[in-house]
Amino acid sequence: MKFIGMGDNVVDRYINKKVMFPGGNAVNFAAYAKQCGMDSAYLGVLADDVEGRLIRNALQELGVDVSHCHTGSNYATERCDVVLKEGDRTFVGSNWADEKEHKALQLDPSDLDYLAGFDVIHCGCYAGMEDEIKKLKDFSCVRTFDFSSEELYRTERYLEKVCPYVDIALFSGEKMSRDQTAALQLKVRSFGTQYVLVTNGTKGQTLFDEAASYDGTVKLIPPLDTMGAGDSFFTAFVTTLMKNGWKRGVIANEELIRKAFDFAAEFSAQTCLTEGSFGYSARYE
Repeated sequence: MKFIGMGDNVVDRYINKKVMFPGGNAVNFAAYAKQCGMDSAYLGVLADDVEGRLIRNALQELGVDVSHCHTGSNYATERCDVVLKEGDRTFVGSNWADEKEHKALQLDPSDLDYLAGFDVIHCGCYAGMEDEIKKLKDFSCVRTFDFSSEELYRTERYLEKVCPYVDIALFSGEKMSRDQTAALQLKVRSFGTQYVLVTNGTKGQTLFDEAASYDGTVKLIPPLDTMGAGDSFFTAFVTTLMKNGWKRGVIANEELIRKAFDFAAEFSAQTCLTEGSFGYSARYE
């Protein structure tokens, strides 16, 4: 089964340690899918800089296909600066190299031919691909999208643009009440998305479909590094559904959903015992 992460890539720079790691939502999805036993690929714009080469090399070592990535010497890899304290990470800012352009992926015909061979295509709000997602309209695969936590990715206009082309949507909802979560998932599904998964930090997760909602759990452990915890949970959840025969348009039964929740909780906990999203550190000055 073939999974692909499409869109953003960054390096997470731990400024209190002067160490950086490959990351970004789409990169993490591709890496975690591979770790979950899937045939995995990443499609994005990889800059020809130190950070871009770190990301490329890490994915290649994992066995993730990056052969169709766009490259360019005038592009720069985004640097997300992080402070890690007692295993928990706090984002403090981001930047690019001077006089370099940050380039979002634009899908050309060869990209679309390539993507047509995948069973799951994942993207997210940080990819800047809202105008590209509609090109997946006629694809028969499962399409997933991470909307993260910011309000600008929950406006009526944004949801209406993206949700018709998404089968499973992920939202981070730590600051949301149950009523707010319920209202959000209704709005998202009204635009055509089949499943909405809302994570709530250490309080667990809730999955919504047209008929019911299901609450998941978190496996609590003393973390080495919480970077990638949410991405790894979501990836493991989706891979479990797919491994067990779920397909787009089909209503998953509660037994399968519970199985996916349990595996995702275990996989996410193990991710928290790894530095960075999935390792592969490099020092920077």
